[in-house]
This record gives sequence, structure tokens and C-alpha cells, in this order.
Amino acid sequence: MLLLLLPLAPLFLRPPGAGGAQTPNATSEGCQIIHPPWEGGIRYRGLTRDQVKAINFLPVDYEIEYVCRGEREVVGPKVRKCLANGSWTDMDTPSRCVRICSKSYLTLENGKVFLTGGDLPALDGARVDFRCDPDFHLVGSSRSICSQGQWSTPKPHCQVNRTPHSERRAVYIGALFPMSGGWPGGQACQPAVEMALEDVNSRRDILPDYELKLIHHDSKCDPGQATKYLYELLYNDPIKIILMPGCSSVSTLVAEAARMWNLIVLSYGSSSPALSNRQRFPTFFRTHPSATLHNPTRVKLFEKWGWKKIATIQQTTEVFTSTLDDLEERVKEAGIEITFRQSFFSDPAVPVKNLKRQDARIIVGLFYETEARKVFCEVYKERLFGKKYVWFLIGWYADNWFKIYDPSINCTVDEMTEAVEGHITTEIVMLNPANTRSISNMTSQEFVEKLTKRLKRHPEETGGFQEAPLAYDAIWALALALNKTSGGGGHSGVRLEDFNYNNQTITDQIYRAMNSSSFEGVSGHVVFDASGSRMAWTLIEQLQGGSYKKIGYYDSTKDDLSWSKTDKWIGGSPPADQTLVIKTFRFLSQKLFISVSVLSSLGIVLAVVCLSFNIYNSHVRYIQNSQPNLNNLTAVGCSLALAAVFPLGLDGYHIGRNQFPFVCQARLWLLGLGFSLGYGSMFTKIWWVHTVFTKKEEKKEWRKTLEPWKLYATVGLLVGMDVLTLAIWQIVDPLHRTIETFAKEEPKEDIDVSILPQLEHCSSRKMNTWLGEGPFSIADVSTEKINDHRAVGMAIYNVAVLCLITAPVTMILSSQQDAAFAFASLAIVFSSYITLVVLFVPKMRRLITRGEWQSEAQDTMKTGSSTNNNEEEKSRLLEKENRELEKIIAEKEERVSELRHQLQSRQQLRSRRHPPTPPDPSGGLPRGPPEPPDRLSCDGSRVHLLYK
Repeated sequence: MLLLLLPLAPLFLRPPGAGGAQTPNATSEGCQIIHPPWEGGIRYRGLTRDQVKAINFLPVDYEIEYVCRGEREVVGPKVRKCLANGSWTDMDTPSRCVRICSKSYLTLENGKVFLTGGDLPALDGARVDFRCDPDFHLVGSSRSICSQGQWSTPKPHCQVNRTPHSERRAVYIGALFPMSGGWPGGQACQPAVEMALEDVNSRRDILPDYELKLIHHDSKCDPGQATKYLYELLYNDPIKIILMPGCSSVSTLVAEAARMWNLIVLSYGSSSPALSNRQRFPTFFRTHPSATLHNPTRVKLFEKWGWKKIATIQQTTEVFTSTLDDLEERVKEAGIEITFRQSFFSDPAVPVKNLKRQDARIIVGLFYETEARKVFCEVYKERLFGKKYVWFLIGWYADNWFKIYDPSINCTVDEMTEAVEGHITTEIVMLNPANTRSISNMTSQEFVEKLTKRLKRHPEETGGFQEAPLAYDAIWALALALNKTSGGGGHSGVRLEDFNYNNQTITDQIYRAMNSSSFEGVSGHVVFDASGSRMAWTLIEQLQGGSYKKIGYYDSTKDDLSWSKTDKWIGGSPPADQTLVIKTFRFLSQKLFISVSVLSSLGIVLAVVCLSFNIYNSHVRYIQNSQPNLNNLTAVGCSLALAAVFPLGLDGYHIGRNQFPFVCQARLWLLGLGFSLGYGSMFTKIWWVHTVFTKKEEKKEWRKTLEPWKLYATVGLLVGMDVLTLAIWQIVDPLHRTIETFAKEEPKEDIDVSILPQLEHCSSRKMNTWLGEGPFSIADVSTEKINDHRAVGMAIYNVAVLCLITAPVTMILSSQQDAAFAFASLAIVFSSYITLVVLFVPKMRRLITRGEWQSEAQDTMKTGSSTNNNEEEKSRLLEKENRELEKIIAEKEERVSELRHQLQSRQQLRSRRHPPTPPDPSGGLPRGPPEPPDRLSCDGSRVHLLYK
């Protein structure tokens, strides 16, 4: 397909005289491209815009077509074809785009049109003459001339010759006009209806045998009051052929009752979505579109300005409740959320306070004009207006509704003006924006001027002035439907005078005629949808400087938003739909991180120095007696623990979100392995010393030696258990990045922005708690294989105290990144420093000050004794001698016990052999046989040997 309209070529590119023809080119290349006429273009079949720009010649037999813009037609050849000689067909006749007059003047309903001075279409200089059919007479000028695309006179129409007023039959309309109440729309709508009746009754082509008459009452927009007048209309003569209520609440009552009386109901001011229910209201029509027509426009504006959260406040009536239900469904489909929904019956004070409390920003208000003043008086008191807020209201209030005196509020006009500034209204287009003539032969501006003259006060102070065109067109819709039902002039159709409340046949015919209505009214094109509601555009206005300004139109049937870019905002741009929350991370102080990193680095250097010293002097007896391999593991563990300080200080300032889990694991592994190696090796020393020196008496031989492999096995077991635990932890419940959120903070420079501080943590679902090992009683113990147990115990005690202090403090300060890092990192640094200084510095000092650099063998050769100036060796020898003496004493005591037993046995044997001797008369001891000399005295040498 393939037709492309070239842009308009400038006048200076047109060849003189020929209207676009170029000099023929007799070459075999084809025909040279020609330029389009003024206000026109050329369609090139099968070529794109870029291809047309890139070529200069078109092939033989190629065809081009002229087109014109706007109300213009091609005069001259419309299609040209490339000939074999390189020229285009009909080169002697130029093709021009000439302005034409409206084609609507070439037809006349109930008449004929005669065109002279040209052929179709009507060009400049053409003339039309109008003639009407029999029984019709012409209303307007009978001749019009086309000049520069405009006819010289308005188009006339043929009007039927009417029956004289005295002979026409009356058709009555029952109407309820709200002259006061929530919507005093009858103040302007009643004069508009009366004006429409005058215009319809003066027409000879509409209801020529009938005259429409009006019977009306003031409903005060109150269903109770309307009920009274409704039954007066129904039970009192004459019979009404149709009912015309105004307010939605009154229309609901009337439309529900009218079905029982076979009456058509036509409303001019009802917007309740509930009235679109054909099952509940089968005979209801309205020239006022449904209030739901506002909702697509509102949703479109929400999307235009990027709002995702809105709030609503409504008056508790059916029209606003059903409208809000429809809005809720529409915003949900668009991905928009109604976060807060408030309603009130008569006092809006509490709902407005709730909106303020919930931080509502974009607020849709649905209430009548009288309640709107109450709402915005409370809005002013709560300061719920300004650059942070946008209110969406209904557009059918009077233009100065917020300036009207209302004794029910205690706000001044200035306060109300300040509160309503900048709000948005969505309003059904109730007045045709185009200055075209309607079926009544009036333009919309002529209608406004004519209605203004009939009003008793200024239009801005007259309720229902905006809806007046709808009331005017409602009478025309009724008249056209009745005219169609009656056959136009009585030639066919039914007799309207035969209508009664039991005649459903006439009602059905009126319903079908009304349902097929389609005409141009002063409010625009009038047509009803399947539910009897008017289809129309939506006007978008904004209150700027105390007056409403048009900022756009929206056609929901085509999803077409026409934007004039005249919207103005107090803050310079549309506000956010909620307080703009800026998420900011709390990062660690870089000065603190660098300072601790320097300390940690120096600690690692110290650990390397200690490790090198220990390895270099591993042959020295004093170093050998302190289990140097375990000390080496302690130095390595301290290095790893100090290295954990670096990932402990890394956060989102240095690394990305994806690298955070790896940093968390690095912290865990470095600190875990460092603790296991460093403090596990020290713990192993203390544990075995404690175990050896708390054995029972019968197992004291274990004190003689402490085999090194037991120490290394214990350390390996501890490290292995730690590695296994860390591996299982990493697999089952790995550490990951979590975010801690704090309370919002309000910056001083912009009250509409909140700062949401956040802090990154390493955590898992089940964080294990680090447990510290308890101290052991190691006082007054010694072994020849461990000579630094007191230094190890001191280091463990100091580290335990640091951990007991730091762990709870760090947990308390976890939300303060600088303090938590300072406590945790400094605890690691100082515990490592303490361990290295206490464990290694005394050894360095001893070797430096005493010069004990030789090995144990060298010292023995030099002094002849391995105990010179060696307190530990003296202690060992004394302990050994003490054990030997204890063994000798035990043997001697066993020998004494045995001898005593033998002596007792011999004494018992002697007593059995020699009975007792009678006592000596002299009173001395009994005499017995004399003992042998060798048994009466103890051998001194034996006694000496016994206690030797």
C-alpha cells in the first residue's frame, strides 16, 4: 500500500504557470519528479518518504495522485502518468487545490437545492438556490454564494406549515426543578426548558398539530419533597406524557415509580451511575452523562502525572457512592490504589482530619456544592491545601461557589479562595465548543447570550447555568421523539392525545424513538447509549487565580486526551502522590575505618614479627619449653582475626549489593578461624596443664611428661570442629545482606521530602551466638614442657573480659554503625595485641636481657650442669628428689609395719607357753623366766636401718 503524502512544497519551488508541471525530459530514465500544488501533496505508490527524497526520476507508466488538505479539492488532473517520452500526461492543464464551501448546503431536508456557476464540489463563485416541498415553507435566505470557502448566508431549513395555535392539541410535560437544596440547578435549567418549548412550538416541521406545555414544581433536590409533587403530577389532570426530574436522588425516585405508570423519564441533571441500570429503570433517559464518565478522565490524569496512590472523600448519597465504586474498579485496573476512603453525611470535619492524618495528597472529592463549602472550610483549618495537595472536584458547581455566603461555615471568602486554589475539575462538555448551528438554528454562543438575558441574576450566581444546555437539548430530544412517534405531521403514526398511563404501546414507540435520537444540539451531538445515558466529551479545568481555566479535553470513547499545557502548580510542578521518601544508607565513617585499619595492619606486622622470632629461636631451650608450635598457631590466629577487621568495615560505600554476601562470609571465616587457631592453641595449653595437675594421687605419674602430639591433636580437633560448623552454617543458612530501616527524618530544606535511613547488616535466619570459654584454675602448677602457662592464662583472662564487655555493648549499638564497628574492631585489635604482647614480649625480653640464646646441649657443655641459673630446672630436680624420698619413706613404713606384726605374734606365743607367775609378796612385778640376752635388747643397727 504504500501511499505517501509528501509535505507541502514551498511556493518558490513551484514552476511558473503550470501548477506543478515540469519541463519534459526525453531521456530513457523516465519522468522527473514534480512538486505538489499549494496546500496539497502527491501520493507515490510503493515508495517510502526516504526513497522519494533519494530519487530524481520515476519509471515509465508510473502514476501519481494529487491530494489536497482541509476543505480543498483538486481542480485539474487528479492522476498523472509517466509517458515513454519522459513527460507526464495532461501537462497543459495545471492541478490546483482550491478551497470549497461546505457540502451540507448542497442538500435540503424537505426541499431541493439548485447549484449554478459551477459543478460539484462548490467552488468560489458557485451559487445555490433553495426551494421547499409543498406543505413546507422556507425559513432563512433562499440563496447563498460561495466565496473563499464560506457561504454568504446561513443555511435555511424547510418548516412545515403548522396548524394554528387555536387548533393544536396540548401535550403536557411534568417537570421537577430543584430551585434550592444541594444542587439548585433549576435556577437556570427551568428558563432553558421554557426557551426550548418556545423554539419547538414555533417550528412548523416539528409536532405541527401539537403544542408542548410544562407543569413544574420545586423539588428542592429532596426525595421527600419530590415524592409529594410526583403524586400530584400523576393523580391530577392533565395526563403528562413524560416526566423530567433534575437531581439524581429525585430522578431515582421518579424513574423507579414511572415504570408502573408507563411513563418515559428524561432527566437533564442526573449523573448517578445507578441510573444506568436498565433492569431497574427501563424507561429512563438523560441528556446529562453518567458521573462515571468523569472516572476515565480522572484515571487518565492520574496516569499522566504518575500518581499511584489517591484518597477519596464523599458525601453519603447513592450518586457519589456508586461513582466512587466505579472509580475504584477503574483505578485498580490501571494499577492505582485508593489508599484511604472517607465519607460523611453532613459534617466533614472528622473525615478531613483523617485525610490529614493519613498524609493524603491526591484527593477526589464527591459532594454537592453546599457540602463543598463545608469541606473546604475544614480543609483550610487543617491546612490540607497548597503545593503538596491536589483536589479533584465535580465541575458542575457555580464558578464562584466558594465565594457565595454560607451561614453554615465560619471561613471568610479569602480563606476559602486560598483553600480551593489549584484544584482540578472534570466536567462533562455541556456546551458545544464549536461555533456551529444546532437543530434549533442557534450556535452555542447565541444560546448562552439568549439565556443570559432571561436570567434574573448573573450567570455565575445562578445554579445550573452549566447544565442549562442539557435541559434545552432535552426538550428537543423529546420533541423529535414525539414527532417521530406521531408521524411528523399526522400522516402516519399514533395520536399522542390517546396516551394514558395504561397505554404501553405509545410508551414503547416513544422509547424506540428516544433511543434512536441523534441530532446536533447546543450542548453538542446528542446520542444515547444502551443504558439511556448521554455520550459526551469531558472538559478538564483548573482553578487559577480564583477563576477556572480550561487545560484539556478527554474523549473516553477514543482514549484521546487533548492537552493545552496551561496547567499551573503552586510548587512549579505536579506534587507527588505521597511524601517523597529518599532512601539513604548510613555508611561507616571513613576516618574511623582508616584509623582502625592502620591499627589492625600494625597488629598484623607485630604478629609476623612474633611468628618470625619464635621460628628463628625455636632451637633455644627456653623457647622449646613453651611449645613454640602452639605459639606459632596463636600468632597466625591473631593475624587472621586482625585481618577480619577489614571486611568488617566494608559496606555499600565500597562494595555493591552482589558482593555483600561474600564480604559477610569473609568476616565469618576470618574471625572464626582466627579465634580457633589463636585462642584454641592457648586454651589447649591451659586445658592440658589443668588436666595433668588435677589427677588423683594414684595417677600423678602423668605429671612427669606432657606429650606434644596431644596438644596438637587438641588444637586440630578444635579447628576442625570450627571449620565443620562454619561450612554447615554457610551451606544451610548462609549470611546475607539485610536492611535495617529507621524512622523517617524530615530535612529542613524541603518539608515534602522524607529521608529514610537504612543500614546494611550481615545476618541469617538463625544467627548463632558466640560463646566464650570459661577460665580455668591454673595457679601454682608447673610442668617441664610448658613454661609460659601463666602468660597464656593472663591473655585468656584479658580477652575474656574484653569479650564480656564488648559483646553486649555491640549488640546494643548494632543500629549505630560507627559505635558498633569501633567496639567490635577495637576488641579484636586490643585482644590480639594483648595476646601477642603477653605471650611473646617476655620471651624476647628474657632472651635479650639474659643472653640465653644457646640450646640445652650447648648450655650443658658450657656449665657442666643443666640447672645453672635455671629456676625451672631446680624446681624439676627438687620435685624429682621429693618423689624419690617419698618412695623410700613408703618402703620404710611398710617394713616397720611388718616388723611390728612379727613382734606381736611372738609375744602371743610366749604367753601361751608360760602361765602367769604369782605376784611377788614384796609387791613387785611377777617374775618370769629370764629372757635370753639377744632377745632382751634391740639391735641398734637394725633400728638405724629401719629409719634410714
